[in-house]
Amino acid sequence: MHRISARQDALLKELHDITTRIEGLSKAEHDMIRDVHPKVREIKEHVENVAEAVSPQNSAAKDASS
Repeated sequence: MHRISARQDALLKELHDITTRIEGLSKAEHDMIRDVHPKVREIKEHVENVAEAVSPQNSAAKDASS
């Protein structure tokens, strides 16, 4: 068995700290995406409803029926 040097040990500790921070950021990002995702779907549905309401074809049909 070989022992690792103090420099290698310090590098491993630094890498461990970096991966711990990345995991924390990744979890926070995942939580934010999960919170936003349903709202994005609702916004898209509202935009589609508005698009249908203001479409030229829809406006022409309303004008013809008046």
